[in-house]
Amino acid sequence: MIPIKDTIPSRSYPFINISLMMANILIFFYQLSLGDQLEQFLFTYGLIPARFFLWDQPLSDHLSPLFTAMFLHGGWFHVLGNMLYLWIFGDNVEDRLGHLRYLIFYLLCGLGAALVQTFINPYSPFPMIGASGAIAGVLGAYFLLFPYARIVTLVPIFFFLQVIELPAFIFLFFWILMQFLSGTAAIGHTNQITGGVAWWAHIGGFFSGILLLLVFKKKTR
Repeated sequence: MIPIKDTIPSRSYPFINISLMMANILIFFYQLSLGDQLEQFLFTYGLIPARFFLWDQPLSDHLSPLFTAMFLHGGWFHVLGNMLYLWIFGDNVEDRLGHLRYLIFYLLCGLGAALVQTFINPYSPFPMIGASGAIAGVLGAYFLLFPYARIVTLVPIFFFLQVIELPAFIFLFFWILMQFLSGTAAIGHTNQITGGVAWWAHIGGFFSGILLLLVFKKKTR
């Protein structure tokens, strides 16, 4: 299923959400300019679980990949897919949390996602990159804030693509279920599977978003 848009307009301009999207896209274009140096760049600024538990480096170098990794991507499909989800779901969450709260919320969701994936697969030598963990936190918040919003969704039915509207809680429940099933299947496979998609980062980010929403949600009159 591919989301196209939701049906809830934002009451305020989502400049933090748009700024995050621009940062991710600009950094991706910078990655494209690196050529042969790209691999070294990803291994430097991506989060490598096996290296995270080695305390033979300065604390700043040890912890900084927890944040820098969430602004790196592995290809066009990776970055555009993530930005599509952020564009659809992020503006409404920012509207409800407030701009500064949303920024902190987003970064903490990415941190929670990275830590969950790292502890689930601590021996992986592959750099974990991508904004999907933080965006999963946004989805978790959206799941609670707007459960009955309608998500215009592109759904493959046999050999045809159909556009239908789904309640947000159904779309997001199916999404997190797929992450959980894929993440469970990936446990113990440290090469091709977990080297490709950090399923548990998605799960960790989603539930981090649900928990953090209790702290960051503004009181409404």
